[in-house]
Amino acid sequence: MTEAQVCRRLTGRVAVVTGAGSGIGLASARRLAAEGAKVVCADLDEATGRAVAREVGGLFVHTDVTDPYMVEALFDEAYETYGSVDVAFNNAGISPPEDDSILTTGLDTWRRVQEANLTSVYLCCRSALPYMRRHGRGSIINTASFVARMGAATSRISYTASKGGVLAMSRELGVQFAREGIRVNALCPGPVDTALLRELFAEDPARAARRLVHIPVGRFARPEEIAAAVAFLASDDSSFITASEFLVDGGISGAYVTSR
Repeated sequence: MTEAQVCRRLTGRVAVVTGAGSGIGLASARRLAAEGAKVVCADLDEATGRAVAREVGGLFVHTDVTDPYMVEALFDEAYETYGSVDVAFNNAGISPPEDDSILTTGLDTWRRVQEANLTSVYLCCRSALPYMRRHGRGSIINTASFVARMGAATSRISYTASKGGVLAMSRELGVQFAREGIRVNALCPGPVDTALLRELFAEDPARAARRLVHIPVGRFARPEEIAAAVAFLASDDSSFITASEFLVDGGISGAYVTSR
């Protein structure tokens, strides 16, 4: 999609994106900037995070999203630099290969994934909400997953549990803050063709094939397709959508069997 084809729905808005250095976060930073937002790019990887911020004309803040002080500093800096926090896309997360069946996943891995995927979203929401409440508006978009509502025999037990927590927390926050003009939604992507997914399946192509066969559209999502959903949820076009699980999964959750 060219810049001329993108709506300017976010002109004057300030959007904080965690995990902005790659994958869905990178595509979303680009899309939000193209729609007029001032984008604050947060990432643990300083090189990629700075590169994205330069590309989109935004601000980079080095952030470990599991560190409450760094997360608080991220939203403080966003507000001090641009004067508001209108959108928080809490997207950063991990899916390490050692997170597998409950029978083989160690407690250290379980805890590391929960901290990166669930606790980080709690911290980001907690830090973003006071700024949004000041202005009586805001959109929080938390990255959950289609696995938060479906079971899989090809398990990533801590990842699945963490995303279920993100979904439940987003629903509750969406209800709690709705009358203050703040919307909170859980974005639930299907499998996305990112470096994270490729790394997960690199040593086991059969595992990827087992997943691919269950996607009715017959392919993994492109990061830009997920970013389009992020931009919609960030904008006033979704003004009556809150406390929702917003599925962008190629039909997986609606399928009993696929057509071939």
